[in-house]
Amino acid sequence: MTKAIIFREAGGPSVMRWEDVTLGKPGPGEVRVKHNAIGLNYIDTYFRSGLYPSPLPASPGMEAAGIIEELGDGVTGFAVGDRVAYAGRPIGAYSEERNLPADILIKIPDSIDDQTAAAMMLQGMTVEYLLQRTFHVKPGDTILFHAAAGGVGLLACQWAKKVGATIIGTVGSEEKAKLAKEHGCDHVINYRTENFVKQVRDITDGKGVPVVYDGVGKDTFEGSLDCLQSRGLMVSYGNASGPVSGFDLGILAAKGSLYVTRPSLMDYTASRSELEQSAADVIKMVETGALKITVNQTYHMSEAVKAHEDLEGRKTTGSTIFTL
Repeated sequence: MTKAIIFREAGGPSVMRWEDVTLGKPGPGEVRVKHNAIGLNYIDTYFRSGLYPSPLPASPGMEAAGIIEELGDGVTGFAVGDRVAYAGRPIGAYSEERNLPADILIKIPDSIDDQTAAAMMLQGMTVEYLLQRTFHVKPGDTILFHAAAGGVGLLACQWAKKVGATIIGTVGSEEKAKLAKEHGCDHVINYRTENFVKQVRDITDGKGVPVVYDGVGKDTFEGSLDCLQSRGLMVSYGNASGPVSGFDLGILAAKGSLYVTRPSLMDYTASRSELEQSAADVIKMVETGALKITVNQTYHMSEAVKAHEDLEGRKTTGSTIFTL
């Protein structure tokens, strides 16, 4: 027997339970991984709440680091004892150990510890594709990044600063503003006390920005469009405040022939080569010190309910991990 967080119905954090589960042998193409650290990400709440439907009962979680304990038939390129990390489907990382497809695993160098590895994969690869492939941020670009003090936001500020861009970030408190500045954010706007559209226009001398990265969703979506310059790109990669609905495409023309995309990490790492390249870029940034993974909250895996309450209550900053 092993333990995992299980939810049998969609709903709030309280639907999750820390339970004994039976884990069989890994199937063909699978490995058994013993987790040492597990990442908490906002997408976990989407599966738990039912916003992203999944067969029930289920265990949330898309990111973890650990050690391979057993190989299924046909697995090559990995060995028992390898240190590995992963980010992606199938969900189920909230567990002491699990069987999962070997082709989503990435070997982790000894220079990176388990807690860092568990916190860097999903958020780090998200930043990689957002800044390098969804919109290729170049030296001299000015970008707007919402939730700049969150896990993805802090990494994005560092990465964009390394590229040579100017970062405008939004936050919800003075404490978070300080944190964003410490990680490379050039201009920080407290959206609770300031009009972020006006501030962005003032900072850019009325031009607006070529790209907005928005993981907040319905609360910031329309304002984000007003921050874009003509033919600018709105990257809506999350919906922490709720999904955007009932959107009139005609608004894009009225506001300057704008573009909108709703990307996901799974589509940007769909092939093994894309996954390996994205992970390699993140690992290199971490190993060279260009990307510092800030783990500001740690919970035992049995405290998943509390962790989700804090995350959805906007009480967390940077990255959060579960220990076992």
